[in-house]
Amino acid sequence: HSSPIECRSKAVGRKSGELTRCAWDASLATMSETQFLDVPALGVGGSVVPGRHWRACEDGRVQCDVCPRECRLAEGQRGLCFVRARHGDQIVLTTWGRSSGFCVDPIEKKPLNHFLPGTPVLSFGTAGCNLSCAFCQNWDISKSREIDTLADRATPATIARAAEALGCQSVAFTYNDPVIFLEYAVDAARACRERGIKTVAVTAGYVKPAARRELFAEMDAANIDLKGFTERFYQKLCSGHLDPVLDTLRYLKHETQVWFEITTLLIPGENDSDDELHAASEWIVANLGVDVPWHFSAFHADFRMRETPSTPPETLRRARAIARGHGVRHVYTGNVHDRDGQSTFCHACGTRLIGRDWYVLDEWNLDHQGRCAKCHATCAGVFESKPGAWGSQRLPVRLADFA
Repeated sequence: HSSPIECRSKAVGRKSGELTRCAWDASLATMSETQFLDVPALGVGGSVVPGRHWRACEDGRVQCDVCPRECRLAEGQRGLCFVRARHGDQIVLTTWGRSSGFCVDPIEKKPLNHFLPGTPVLSFGTAGCNLSCAFCQNWDISKSREIDTLADRATPATIARAAEALGCQSVAFTYNDPVIFLEYAVDAARACRERGIKTVAVTAGYVKPAARRELFAEMDAANIDLKGFTERFYQKLCSGHLDPVLDTLRYLKHETQVWFEITTLLIPGENDSDDELHAASEWIVANLGVDVPWHFSAFHADFRMRETPSTPPETLRRARAIARGHGVRHVYTGNVHDRDGQSTFCHACGTRLIGRDWYVLDEWNLDHQGRCAKCHATCAGVFESKPGAWGSQRLPVRLADFA
């Protein structure tokens, strides 16, 4: 076996540049010569393309600088994300043009409640992830080490063409984190922009500054997964750190025009205490303002946390009340049926602006400028004069039909 991969950490409590072992089986990191030969040659027609954001190290390894893990790779090794690897003297992305599947979803499922409500979004992901969340709800995709998971092939041009033909106003990079397939996501976003299709990144925000600028320069909207609000939570359950995620949130708010919302999966006994919710609420209001929507979702037992109980609905309602008490204007509950917790209300007069029953919009009280029809207060978001009517449909799509 080749030497184990190491990740550089600059988190609070560690000296800058101190090396820590990645919390994973290093044997997964080694690609055999046969595997290399089985991968198409470098170039836009294949699935392996040169990566960006890397540098050579003095010890002969190559460091990937896409995310804060800073995986340092010897020849033939993959990073923790599995899809970024060293090939020769560079980092490559091994899944360009390949996906775990395409599906048309309601935009609210990302979740985005203030971005083109009611419209369909063409959604897809690849495989792998740069975090190791024990509670992952998409573990069959994000933890996949099987190339067979990537059954669908699609160039960026095909994705944009399919979205247009299907009547989708946006394309979402989701199911797993687009940070790890940065080059593919950026290329697809640019192709979508040429056809007037908007793009959405659903991400944990665990990304370094240069890669972050490149990714979000091509995005119209994002949902950032704020998994918890303690360093303990990120280290214990995600093998990551909190500060890079907070940096991404501040960056989106203060240095971009990207519309973004936040999601927190509440896990009983791990990140659902009153103290943590108060602290997170205070931070959001102080750093991001009162208009960033915040979604609290219910956990269900999965992956490595099958013994943990599901989140009670009352926990979601408690979290929503705490956040609203700190001034966050738009707080939502997810993965449970809660019409009030899923609807959008005017912050000024309390009118129900957008009524939601799961993903079905059953009430609309916004004018063409996104203002309350009753008091004319502006609701923050990206709205059209009329809502979409996609509803709760989920439509699997074969991209080969649009090639």
